Amino acid sequence: MAKQSGKTPKRKGSSAPKKGRSSSPRKTNRKNNQKSTLRSRVVKFLLMGFICGLVLLSLFVGSIYCNMWGKLPDYHTLRNIKNATASEVYSEDGLIIGRIYRENRTNVSFKNISPHAINALIATEDARFYEHQGVDQRSLLRVFVKTLLLGNRSSGGGSTLSQQLAKNLYSRKNYGPFSMPVNKIREAITASRLEKIYTKKEILELYLNTVPFGERVFGIESASKRYFSLPASRLQIQQAAVLVGMLKAPSYYNPRTHPDRSLGRRNVVLNQMVKYEFITSAKAEQLKKLPLGTKYQKQTPNTGLAPYIREKIRLQVYKWLKENPKPDGSTYDIYTDGLKIRTTINSRLQKYAENAVRKQMTHLQKTFLQHWNNQDPWGKNEDVIVRAMKRSNRYKKLLANGNSEQDIKRIFNQPVKMKIFSWKGEKDVTMTPLDSIKYYQKILNTGFLAINPKNGKIKAWVGGIDFKHFKYDHVTAKRQVGSVFKPVVYAAALENGASPFKYYPNERKVYEEYENWSPRNADNNYEGKYSMEGALAESVNTIAVDVLLNTGIPNVIAQAEEMGIESRLPEVPSLALGSANISLLEMLQVYACFANRGTHVTPYYLARIEDQNGNVIKDFTLNREENRLVMSPDNADILTHMLQSVVDNGTAKSLRNVYGLTQELAGKTGTTQSQADGWYIGYSPDLVAGAWVGAEDIRVHFRSLSLGQGATMALPIYGNFMKQVAKDPKFRKYRYARFHEPDNKTLAYLNIPHYLPPNSNLFKKIFGWKEKERNPDKKLKKIEKRKKRRKNKKSIYDRIKNIFRKKD
Repeated sequence: MAKQSGKTPKRKGSSAPKKGRSSSPRKTNRKNNQKSTLRSRVVKFLLMGFICGLVLLSLFVGSIYCNMWGKLPDYHTLRNIKNATASEVYSEDGLIIGRIYRENRTNVSFKNISPHAINALIATEDARFYEHQGVDQRSLLRVFVKTLLLGNRSSGGGSTLSQQLAKNLYSRKNYGPFSMPVNKIREAITASRLEKIYTKKEILELYLNTVPFGERVFGIESASKRYFSLPASRLQIQQAAVLVGMLKAPSYYNPRTHPDRSLGRRNVVLNQMVKYEFITSAKAEQLKKLPLGTKYQKQTPNTGLAPYIREKIRLQVYKWLKENPKPDGSTYDIYTDGLKIRTTINSRLQKYAENAVRKQMTHLQKTFLQHWNNQDPWGKNEDVIVRAMKRSNRYKKLLANGNSEQDIKRIFNQPVKMKIFSWKGEKDVTMTPLDSIKYYQKILNTGFLAINPKNGKIKAWVGGIDFKHFKYDHVTAKRQVGSVFKPVVYAAALENGASPFKYYPNERKVYEEYENWSPRNADNNYEGKYSMEGALAESVNTIAVDVLLNTGIPNVIAQAEEMGIESRLPEVPSLALGSANISLLEMLQVYACFANRGTHVTPYYLARIEDQNGNVIKDFTLNREENRLVMSPDNADILTHMLQSVVDNGTAKSLRNVYGLTQELAGKTGTTQSQADGWYIGYSPDLVAGAWVGAEDIRVHFRSLSLGQGATMALPIYGNFMKQVAKDPKFRKYRYARFHEPDNKTLAYLNIPHYLPPNSNLFKKIFGWKEKERNPDKKLKKIEKRKKRRKNKKSIYDRIKNIFRKKD
């Protein structure tokens, strides 16, 4: 048996370590060093990248700060921020009747902004407003992490109110791919500067006066008036929440066009106010149940009260400001300087005038279309349409662009979408431009004006039925005046010595010296005799011409010019019948002379211009043209007495029996040939008003006198206007004012019968005058008899009574 060795036997499969299987410490250290080197290189690379990025960012910010990307607003500029502010047009009674602007903005002080609007704004747009200095780093970090890293776009914006103010004041510019960072940094720098200049309250005031609210409305004051008809100081919590909610997207959350969206957004703002403890949760839930409650009131150059006179004011003030610079040579800007323009317009009278126009013209247009039974009023006279087409802006633009007549005709016959006027509201239609021309030629229009005869202040001005579609102002337009001119003829006759007690034969005559012209009466009646008052009350044409020729045409024209008529007057006998083209504004001056006892007062509508702080720039009431006496007060009183007969017994008697007017009134109707123009001008002691009605083309008119006369077309506007005035307690003075009557003797003689039938002896028995007196001695005797009659104390009624007393 073999002996066992003392060495431990090797196990099967075991062997000595092979070359390369085990690592040495040197190699391990080498690997660790390599990893450490790589890590350090990465760290160094990242650190260097960060430093380089920081340097580049600093250089980038520095380049913006140094104005290399456009000049930043400096501290001086920011201290003198001036928002473009709309100029406001005020009525005499203090109501804003319109604004003149490029941006519809009215600046308001912080104290006049509702605290609810301030709270809603901070809760929704910048909860840390009172803690940061223009840039909120915490908000920026939130935006960076949530929006850029996590992709959560609902995390909100990082711009503070100060940054938003900077953006509103200085609009962003296009810098290509760098637009967003450049604009953001510019806004941050500007916001920081703003915070150093202004207090927090002042920044809030600037912001709320600058921010847009859609529909070209800027600032909380204008927005409050547009959507709620309230000043910003009276906004309630839910109303303030609606307006603040609009700031996110003014058009998208517009309460007028998108009420459901606006309501939802309002409730989000209320939740934000709860979150930041401006209101309680219970209060918010209570407010959420309320409707939007908007009371929309839009005022544009085309809408609102008195648009025609506002346009005249805009043009006049703009011209005056250009011609009258400040001492430093600069000029006021009517569109941006927030001027306060004071007028003589009374807002209540203006409203009554527009109501009266709308009521009468709606009814009259319907009657006119029914009268023509869908036929063309111009018949086969296509010249009416051709001329209207050539007057249109569309035709003028096409012609200016070099289009031929054939091309223009083709374009006018191609249907297009358009908006047209109707008394039921503006309509969207598709029709050819030529058809639209025909449509508008059938529309009747009007002008209405009211003046205080004592001082010339214009109280109401309606230039047409709709300023947007009919820009032409019919208050200053010249049309044939018809019989409203006759009082001028009688005034001239009285001033030239004619007796108001004379009777005139109603005879149709042929005037050979005027190409055998022969005037006709409307009723074709040529019998009997009329007093001057009767001839005027019944608007007898034949007698008006007689009075004109007896007075002398030059004398009548001179009298008319003295009373305010500037239009050219033809030296022909038809002038007595109103053949001249005169404006409504001119004619009202004539009647104002009668109401003012013969004194002419130049009418005006612009009182003064003030700057934004109420300092007077120009007072137009000072150094005005002096009033002048243009006819004797006694003769003016006689004319007024005669024109009272027109209302009480003549062509305007419907003012009494239809409109129920009981105050003292005088006036005259007027109708031109073929019923193309209808007029009525009336007055009380303190108010003169008148209306013209007709179509654009004089060849478009009613076919019957009953429908086309002034008493039917124009008088109802005056009647409806005065009826509203009479009911208003603020105008009691108009209701109870009295005319100055002629002296007792003159008044007694004026009460003679208006009309004497053919072969009547009444006239001779009353006055003892003989007709067709030719003997000078007899004429002297007649004058002596007249003097004796004036000494007789018996009244005219006693004389008439004696005529019928039984003789022995």
